Amino acid sequence: MLRRILVSIGVLLLCGAFLPAQAQNRFWLENNSGETIREAYVSSSRVQNWGPDILGASVLPAGNRIWVTPTFSDCVLDVRVVYASGREETRMGVNACSLTRISFGGAGAVVQQPGAGAGAIVGGGPGTRVVPTQGNPSFHLINGTNQTIREVYASSSQLNSWGPDRLGASVLPPGNQVWINMPSGYGCLTDIRVVYMNGAVQERRGIETCSISAITWR
Repeated sequence: MLRRILVSIGVLLLCGAFLPAQAQNRFWLENNSGETIREAYVSSSRVQNWGPDILGASVLPAGNRIWVTPTFSDCVLDVRVVYASGREETRMGVNACSLTRISFGGAGAVVQQPGAGAGAIVGGGPGTRVVPTQGNPSFHLINGTNQTIREVYASSSQLNSWGPDRLGASVLPPGNQVWINMPSGYGCLTDIRVVYMNGAVQERRGIETCSISAITWR
């Protein structure tokens, strides 16, 4: 009787060894190109269509990444991105089950650890940032430093000029705030430049301001 039980257990273990493993084809999509990615597509290498743009109404700025979960189980997939300039780039036949990230503009698919369809879900991973392209980019700028700010400049990242000093004849003491009214139609990425009373200058570029109401400058 004991021998039969042991044999049965052995057969079950042997059968389990041949069961197909669940596909782990999720990955980080990284933008190391220096350009904003406007669209991104993911599909199984076995199908001909790309499916929907996985970014939807969002974009993926340079230096950012998103967590991608394909809506199909195949390991071997194709990835296509379209930059803001209209230029396209692809990674074809990538085995997503054997890597943790796929980079564009850098070294390509980077291997870090050991059902056909098209499309994917983004988000859910730590550090994910998908930037909206529509909304109100205006915000409050709070002086979180211990110095008085003499000048403030803010402009859309799509523009090449800073525009006028937002403070005019005023200054922004520590702890105070000023409303920065941004024009619509230029997206959600904002560049900010401040000048302190001692002449020191600080700049921050590509800040997404449509989903926030205030920025504390430190």
